[in-house]
Amino acid sequence: MKKGTKLYSIFRNRCPVCHEGRPFKHGVYSPGFAKMEETCECCGHKYEIENGFFYGAMYVSYALTVAIMVSMIVATYVLVPNPSAGAYIAAVVIGVIVMIPITFRGSRLIWMNFFSKYKGKESLEA
Repeated sequence: MKKGTKLYSIFRNRCPVCHEGRPFKHGVYSPGFAKMEETCECCGHKYEIENGFFYGAMYVSYALTVAIMVSMIVATYVLVPNPSAGAYIAAVVIGVIVMIPITFRGSRLIWMNFFSKYKGKESLEA
């Protein structure tokens, strides 16, 4: 993935402005997976641009969760011969629960990248 693209920032868990700093304090499956830094340690970019900024990330999270649910339903249909309704429900519930930390972080990173532009080395010099 090429540095300087929004996908680089999203998939590498990096600051959307400098692509160097890490927005989240802990690992994805650690108990503090939701704790974020207030600003980027490299360029000083403030992640929460205004109060309530991340409310919009809930819509992104909803879309990601629907995609996970649909993919789990398709996977169950393809992999399990004659699946029952309980098999579908179990697959969806387990898939969504396992992916909670990833969808939480992914939705915030996607939302931040909607409103921030990559500035590269000039953001580090400022």
